[in-house]
Amino acid sequence: MRRTGTTRRGALTATGALALGAVLTGCGGGDEAADGGKPARSGARAAAAKTERTLREKAVRDGALLLARYDLVAEAHPATAAGLAPLRAAVREHGKALAPPRAKGAPKADAPPAAPGPVSAAPKAAVRELAAAERRRADVCADALLTAGPELARLLASVAAAAAAHAYLLTELAEETAA
Repeated sequence: MRRTGTTRRGALTATGALALGAVLTGCGGGDEAADGGKPARSGARAAAAKTERTLREKAVRDGALLLARYDLVAEAHPATAAGLAPLRAAVREHGKALAPPRAKGAPKADAPPAAPGPVSAAPKAAVRELAAAERRRADVCADALLTAGPELARLLASVAAAAAAHAYLLTELAEETAA
């Protein structure tokens, strides 16, 4: 009768395979450059960091413009202010989440951009324009996913989804708004 289960030969084979895997993993020194032991990919990392910073700064600027538009619509049409308030608050939070981290002692970011052009005289049209601005923001964030790193891509995807939801809610609010 033959014995089943772990045999001495099987255990030695598995141990040898694990040891060989550990040795081969430890021999992968290809990331080191000849100049001082710096990683060879530091240039790629720097480029990726610059791209991420640029994407974040653009998203923050776009959000600031959108906030300014929310303020203009609420100021021009006070009847819409209550419906716009929660959406405006969400846009403000997105801006905070997207803001690039500041180094210690670094000056605060530039002042927000100037408010966008005039708002439509009709409340319904003004809210529709705001919905169109949210749709554009969703599209811009979705396009930025192609060049963003994984963490920023997740954040941009979330902002794009929120902007699309805001566009839908604003379209509904426009229908409920008196002309």
